[in-house]
Amino acid sequence: MTNSAPFPIFDGHNDILLKLLEECPEDPAKAFFSPRKGQHIDLQSTQKGGFIGGLFAMFIPPEDGKSFRTPPSQEFARDYTMNMITLLRDISAESNGQVQICRSVSDIRTAMTEGRLAPVLHIEGAEAILPDLSNLQAFYQEGLRSIGPVWSRSNAFAHGVPFKFPASPDTGPGLTNDGIELIKVCNEMGIAIDLSHMNEKGFWDIARISNKPLIASHSNVHALCPTTRNLTDDQLKAIKDSNGIAGLNFAVAFLRKDGEKNQDVPMSTLIEHIDYMVDKMGIDHVGLGSDYDGAPPPFDLDSTAKLPNLTDALRDAGYADDQINKICFGNWLRVLEDTWGE
Repeated sequence: MTNSAPFPIFDGHNDILLKLLEECPEDPAKAFFSPRKGQHIDLQSTQKGGFIGGLFAMFIPPEDGKSFRTPPSQEFARDYTMNMITLLRDISAESNGQVQICRSVSDIRTAMTEGRLAPVLHIEGAEAILPDLSNLQAFYQEGLRSIGPVWSRSNAFAHGVPFKFPASPDTGPGLTNDGIELIKVCNEMGIAIDLSHMNEKGFWDIARISNKPLIASHSNVHALCPTTRNLTDDQLKAIKDSNGIAGLNFAVAFLRKDGEKNQDVPMSTLIEHIDYMVDKMGIDHVGLGSDYDGAPPPFDLDSTAKLPNLTDALRDAGYADDQINKICFGNWLRVLEDTWGE
């Protein structure tokens, strides 16, 4: 690992809030501040590896504790989402000024300048949102700035893409009527829409309806790893044409050509996906979306402290520092500014 200062990295997706609530119920905030076995993100490790912030997902686990395929009730989803918002507030309050919840790109830039971690609230699977959207404004006031209409299960707004390998992402219907309205209202409010768990029809529904940059926060290249969760060449082109972004997912099952969850994956495999995305979309439309604490990453990236392994690999592959900065944070900040309007 290089001894020079790490590149700043703004990450498109992680699941640390859910992990802390599930694995450290007695004091989840405390568990954020120091390394813990099996945990990818903690404050010490972020500072060591250059992880400056990102979209912190609020994903709702099974209401019955068993079936991820069954959508939770709206009441359960609402309450669990509020628990995660409260947890992030507690982390910020207990951080002695080292964590600042951000609501704008201006907030993120200020946090970067002051050396603070810059989390942004993101809903992954909109079960907490009422179909008539009557509580969306309340979540916005709480700091919500990004929504993935679905996880990989259906809900009132859309039909999520199931996990299949090898398979096409064309797995079923797209947006519902309520989902169409959700996209329109989010555009008006300046809430980012994340397409990473949309099936193909849902992706193209959003591409047709939305007037904002298309965002796939944590998805890779279908041509290199043909899982339903990865992006086809046509989808990559649509993201480019909208001036949007695709964030490289570190989950090994979305990187490996065999789709296996074996974490013995070399940095060259991640570079291959980045090279492909840069070739199809250009350097201005590629970012990082680790899926930390939500899926197994390569052993060499199993902590935010190890992020310089990836940026070193990008340098070794011929990327200049200004290009690496675009991939690591610059492209994300541009797209979010275009989407949020601030």
